[in-house]
Amino acid sequence: MSKSPPFIDQPSSSLNTDQIIQEAIPLVKLIGLVALVALFPLGVAILGEYFLRLFMLIAQFVLAVGSAIVLLYVITRGIQLAE
Repeated sequence: MSKSPPFIDQPSSSLNTDQIIQEAIPLVKLIGLVALVALFPLGVAILGEYFLRLFMLIAQFVLAVGSAIVLLYVITRGIQLAE
């Protein structure tokens, strides 16, 4: 276990904003990718009336799986930082 907790600057006992931003950038990219992938079926569902329910279900499935992937990434990264 490390001597200093993650995201804390040991000499000043304040938040290490550089490390927070460094960890947030990949997370934001992952969330943006999931949202971008989900926008396609949502756009088709909104613009087209033929398969509205099917594309809404596809979009919801993409968002659910994407949320699970993001959550797993956060948990895994937290475990890595704690070690």
